[in-house]
Amino acid sequence: QVQLVESGGGLVQSGGSLRLSCAASGPPLDAYVMGWFRQASGKEREFLGSIAWSGGLSYYTDSVKDRIAISTDNTRNILHLQMNSLKPDDTATYYCAAGRLFGGAVTTQTSFYRLWGQGTQVTVSS
Repeated sequence: QVQLVESGGGLVQSGGSLRLSCAASGPPLDAYVMGWFRQASGKEREFLGSIAWSGGLSYYTDSVKDRIAISTDNTRNILHLQMNSLKPDDTATYYCAAGRLFGGAVTTQTSFYRLWGQGTQVTVSS
């Protein structure tokens, strides 16, 4: 069973940057797509972006695509989310997730992802 553990959250000032990490353990992830989501208080979980663990297939949602970058460190089994120009609206709990890729998969939907981390809180002060 793949296990995911996020880290790197915290308090940051508006305009600042933060890099979140998601450490993966367990079976190889070559067949998986990794996603980053966030959930603000009282709101639905929001897809931010995804990437195939083996490389490629990166996709970012329009609302944040100019400010984020997702990458994988395959030697250390870590997924990263780099966020820049942070705004108070970015305040949320951030989650990484993993789903096995199959034909016709829609990797922007939460239902695709079967494995989730516990989340890490990001708070952006104005």
